[in-house]
Amino acid sequence: MSPRGWAVLTLAGLAVALIVAGALLIPWHRPPAPRADQLAALRSLPVDQVARGRAFHGALRPAAWSALAVGLVVALVLGLTPLGARLVALAGRPFGDHWLAQAVLGGLAVLLLADLLTLPFAAWRQTVLTRYGLSTQGWDGWAVDLLKSYAVSAIIGALVPLGFYSVVRLAPRWWWAFGAAGAALLVVLLSFVLPVLVEPVFNRFTPMEAGPLRTELVSMAARDGVPVRDVLVADASRRTRAVNAYVSGLGPTRRVVVYDTLLREATPEEVTSVVAHELGHARDRDVWTGTLTGALGAALAVVALYLIGSWTPVLRLAGVDSVAQPRAFPLLIALVTVAGLVATPVQALVSRRIEARADAHALALTGDPVTFEAMQRRLAGVNLADPDPPRWEYLWSASHPSTVERMAAARAYAREIGR
Repeated sequence: MSPRGWAVLTLAGLAVALIVAGALLIPWHRPPAPRADQLAALRSLPVDQVARGRAFHGALRPAAWSALAVGLVVALVLGLTPLGARLVALAGRPFGDHWLAQAVLGGLAVLLLADLLTLPFAAWRQTVLTRYGLSTQGWDGWAVDLLKSYAVSAIIGALVPLGFYSVVRLAPRWWWAFGAAGAALLVVLLSFVLPVLVEPVFNRFTPMEAGPLRTELVSMAARDGVPVRDVLVADASRRTRAVNAYVSGLGPTRRVVVYDTLLREATPEEVTSVVAHELGHARDRDVWTGTLTGALGAALAVVALYLIGSWTPVLRLAGVDSVAQPRAFPLLIALVTVAGLVATPVQALVSRRIEARADAHALALTGDPVTFEAMQRRLAGVNLADPDPPRWEYLWSASHPSTVERMAAARAYAREIGR
């Protein structure tokens, strides 16, 4: 069988594995609370809070969608015309058109151009956050964070094409197989190292101070059967007033993190409710689930790029002879961008199902639906959430159940336990 035949077979196998993993690991059986309960929850929220949240998201929406549109156009123009190939060649010209210079410098040039063209929309978003009082950063702090994110992106953006085109040169007929394995391993590696190498670039993490709250959280984790060495506090207040908590990492790098803003804004009982939600993620191995599906998806994407990228009409549009050339890097970016847009609503649906399961875990672990609902009210008020966003936007990109869905779920649980 030819390499292309093996690639088709591998693509089918990876697709089946991804579907099976999704069917077994994602809690599809958790439908949202009845709409009547959601509307009742919405009516219970202060009218001015709802109006302010909707106004805030209405102000953010033009910048977000404009950035998405410009990013897509830039990717398509560079990837599906000879312009991208010429940019990569230009970056490598001072180094004798060496493949290494084209791969690294050309790849960085493509990514930098896209970042610069969408930079005004990032500034627009920061202006809205400042106007509504959610951001605590000045423009200098914002610029420093932006440069940090560019630096992290540059490191990844240099290493990925370097590794990819090195594999291409070492295995010109079977690079797609080695590349798929490498992409999957990279996803797993990043799940381990991001919490300890990248997150500290943007925030300082300190153990939660000893006291009744920390004792209760560690005790609750022990009751839940989730080994947590410590609960970390992130200094989020230096850039935002928003409250949040999350779990990240795998094995020895797993951590539960709460924002310092959450400790300031919420009652101890509400913090306990939020951490119970995060323990649900840990207990159900949601990071592992995301890592596994991400690794399978990354491997599938590499094989798909090989098959689509060898299609002559696509290569002709990009002005290259083969997708394995460094000059074809903009074409790969264009294909990945389109695939990402297609996958966005699916990823959002999966995330909402997982978050709903973590909510159910928090309610069962604490047995306190009243505090859970109060916490959702507080989250919506402080974070300026739209408690009941437009349906099209919700289906497209919402990673969590809406505020009214979560409040309605708490009320349904209260009825279930007779409270």
